[in-house]
Amino acid sequence: MTDLALYSLSDEHKMIQNAARDFAQKEILSIAAEFDESEEFPYDTIKKMGELGFMGLEIPEQYGGAGMDTLAYVLALEEICKADASHGVIMSVNNSLYCHGIMKFGTEEQKKKFVTPIASGKAIGAYSLTEPQSGSDAGTMKSRAVLDGDHFILNGRKSWVTSGPVAEYFVVFMMTDPAKKQKGVSAFLVEGNTPGLIRGKKEPKLGIRASATSELIFEDCRVPTENLLGKEGEGFKIAMTVLDAGRIGIATQALGIAEAAYEAARRYAVEREAFGQPIGQFQGTGFKIADMKTRIEASRLLIYNAALAKEKSKKDGGRYSLEASMAKLFASETAMYVTHQAVQIHGGMGYSKELPVERYFRDAKITEIYEGTSEIQRHVISRSELGFK
Repeated sequence: MTDLALYSLSDEHKMIQNAARDFAQKEILSIAAEFDESEEFPYDTIKKMGELGFMGLEIPEQYGGAGMDTLAYVLALEEICKADASHGVIMSVNNSLYCHGIMKFGTEEQKKKFVTPIASGKAIGAYSLTEPQSGSDAGTMKSRAVLDGDHFILNGRKSWVTSGPVAEYFVVFMMTDPAKKQKGVSAFLVEGNTPGLIRGKKEPKLGIRASATSELIFEDCRVPTENLLGKEGEGFKIAMTVLDAGRIGIATQALGIAEAAYEAARRYAVEREAFGQPIGQFQGTGFKIADMKTRIEASRLLIYNAALAKEKSKKDGGRYSLEASMAKLFASETAMYVTHQAVQIHGGMGYSKELPVERYFRDAKITEIYEGTSEIQRHVISRSELGFK
């Protein structure tokens, strides 16, 4: 762990970091492989995380949260992800993709109804933007929401919804004016028991297998107009604003995975001997360790910088898209690099399910894909630097 003096960690920051580390190591680490194998959702530990305040760290106490800042959230999430990335992404979606958007764009009534149960850990929230043919290009979205009196009628199919099979509340994006493409997207708050909302097939995944992911199917699903989040046509802006926060969470998830893989590789490089000496003394292995460590620490600094940029945005209303994209891009690619090298250092044992490094490798890949692929992050960064809109 790097020296965080530069970031002036308060006693509260240290407290939440230590609490998350203790919980993760005692409650999550020992069950991670079991839940990865079974693909069951870890209800019990997620509930305990809610009771400890991890599911709404940045949410004000009046809405059931812990009332802390983005750095506290990152510090806690890092520790959870280090033990298990599946628990981490559930925590990340609750905090950023779900709660953040409602807190920023929602009415007082919406915050009380839709944030409080999620931030207090009594319910699970989810975010639904992607469709089978529409990922990064939201303008091609085929789902429709049509105004009918005091309700919107939602129809369409959504895909890759993290926590879709288990969530009680959803932030859902649909077209209300297709002719306007991105500017015709609107956001809705949908309760999981609403008639016409059908949970589709649960996705079999390479990694983060304890995190339930599914399709959502809307068939004449009637949602009251008071559940419109923001204004009609603001959905794309809301989605992109929320993804800025989400990308900090996924960068942190990647960092936690990389740290776990690195520590396993470092231990093995000291303990495993070949030709009469620890394999870490061979330059081929030692240089791998050096590169892994350097990339991890660079990722950490980019993530903390993005967290501070987000805090600044709360005061001046600015965006932190650039900082979030750089952190997400570099940390996710670091996770893939580090986990790949960790498997290589372990040799045959790295390929075996007897050790967790193969799970770290599988879990790392998704961090380069969801909440904006590496290609999308490079697009955001380059256009920002070149002054293109």
